[in-house]
Formats: sequence, structure tokens, C-alpha cells
Amino acid sequence: MSNGKSSSETPRRHRPILKPGERVKVLVFGEDRLSGEYDIDPAGNLSLPLAGTVKAAGLRNVQLERELTNKFRGEYLRDPKVTVEVVGFHPFYIMGEVNHPGEFPFRSGLNVMSALAIAGGPTYRASRSTVLIKHADETGFREYSLDAEVPVLHGDLLKMPERYF
Repeated sequence: MSNGKSSSETPRRHRPILKPGERVKVLVFGEDRLSGEYDIDPAGNLSLPLAGTVKAAGLRNVQLERELTNKFRGEYLRDPKVTVEVVGFHPFYIMGEVNHPGEFPFRSGLNVMSALAIAGGPTYRASRSTVLIKHADETGFREYSLDAEVPVLHGDLLKMPERYF
């Protein structure tokens, strides 16, 4: 189940990749009619006035900012200043040996220890050394140490394994 990775390895830190179902706030400086909150549709697209439909899923915020800047530049605006901020993330999920398994809202700065606390803590049967995590962009679970400050990303699935007695 560990995909050959070390249990002490921590996941790469990066800016989140946008996904269908997320909500983003687009700010176009000086253009209130273009600024607002928009949902990324199930196909991964974002529809904005004047810009039309833009593929957003799979991009990072800065990439979407560049794409929208290019769409607005030209006949509509001379030098648009666009910022994109995610305001609605996918939840994360915890299952296995925790007191309250389920779906929980994602918060920035979340790590494994705080996620376990949100789920009511580990049960008495839970492993005291490892946790299994499946990131949204990965195909299987990887094992991580509970000693490390392992970040939890939006859309992650955490599984608290049973310890061996």
C-alpha cells in the first residue's frame, strides 16, 4: 500500500491545482462588473463575462490569472490586472480508526495531527506511528509518519490504520 515510498517522506508542498466543483474569486482591478465569485463546472471550465469559457481545472491560480489576463486584454481592456483566489475547496475525508470518520471542510494550514483532532482523535486500536493518505491526484494510498508535520491537501483521503498488538 505504500507505493514504495518512505514512511518519513512528506508530500510535496505546492499551490493547489484547481478542480471541478471549486469556487474561485476573480478580481479584475477597476472592473467591478467583471469581478466576482465563480464556480468551476463539472467539465472543469469557468465562464466569465467578456472572457467567455476558460478551462480552469488542472491549472494553478497564477496560471488561470495569466489566462484570464490574456482573454481580457485587447479590445476590452488595455492592461488588465487579474487575481484569482480559491474561496471554496473540496473537503477532506478521514476513515478508519478515528472516533468520528467522515467528510470535513478543508482549511488552509491543515496537517495530519489537526485533521485527526477534527475527527475526534484516533481510537484505542489506531496506529500510533503511521497514517495512510491518498492525495486527489494520486492513484493509491501512501504511508506517512505521524511524527512529521504532514500537510493535508483539499480532496485528500486519510485512513487511520489499525495498530498491530
